[in-house]
Amino acid sequence: MDVEPTTGQVFNVMRFSTHDGPGIRTTVFLKGCPLNCWWCHNPENWKHVPSEIYIAERCIGCGICIEVCPNQALTRIPQGIIVEPDRCVHCGLCVDACPSEARERTGWPVTVPELVSTIERDIPFYEQSKGGVTFSGGEPLCQAEFLMAMLKACGQLEIHRAVDTSGYAAGDVLLQVARFTDLFLFDLKVLDPVTHRANTGMDNAGILANLRQLSGSGADIIIRIPLIPGVNDDERSLSKIGEFIAALPRKHPVALLPYHAAAAGKHKKLGIGFRGGNVTAPAKERVAEIVQHMSGFGLIVSVGG
Repeated sequence: MDVEPTTGQVFNVMRFSTHDGPGIRTTVFLKGCPLNCWWCHNPENWKHVPSEIYIAERCIGCGICIEVCPNQALTRIPQGIIVEPDRCVHCGLCVDACPSEARERTGWPVTVPELVSTIERDIPFYEQSKGGVTFSGGEPLCQAEFLMAMLKACGQLEIHRAVDTSGYAAGDVLLQVARFTDLFLFDLKVLDPVTHRANTGMDNAGILANLRQLSGSGADIIIRIPLIPGVNDDERSLSKIGEFIAALPRKHPVALLPYHAAAAGKHKKLGIGFRGGNVTAPAKERVAEIVQHMSGFGLIVSVGG
């Protein structure tokens, strides 16, 4: 197949996924995200370029990483080995050389043909389950050119294409992507702009405008609401979200994603403080109440997915 050799930055390719759209799917996690939601499951994807994680408790102090670094970016201190950011070019040689796996790489470059060759291996599973490929992140719209090249290539192979997005992007870019997308998984976190900025670092005016625009374009959308205790799980916040969705140009199914702290370990490895350590996941009874509440706005509501 003839495709442009556009290069993107990928963190993970998860085959046989069943939580990122219909059927059996391959989920491609692209690097980069403009938001920094404190409950994020993939904080290693916030940066747009590959980088390295140092796990001090695994380090045996052999110094091999220091020896192989071409720019002398690593230095030994009593607490372990530190990196000088201005010298590091993220070549990954320290990761490859570490015998104790104290260093991990968060991403790698890949071309469209290389990634397509991975995705198309599972076409028989897509056909049997009505599945396909989902581009997630991070925020896949941060790599719009690469994303569109991949969507076009998968379309040529008649693979169902989904894009999991926060909606934070220029409106014209989102509509361009929509031309080559079969399904959007659109995260809607909270309506109040002050609360949104306090918990994600960014304003939500553009996100809400993009969701209205996307709905009016005729795109297929599943609106996914992460249920975050203390952020959007109170009656007032839920009512605002329900009213907003009910007023969109078209009707869309809603999926609730209850909070859990599974990413706490990732935040620790990255040296990022995790605000959710003392946050309790909502009980099943409370989630059931929220489903009933949201359904009162005429919405079709499910949990998960």
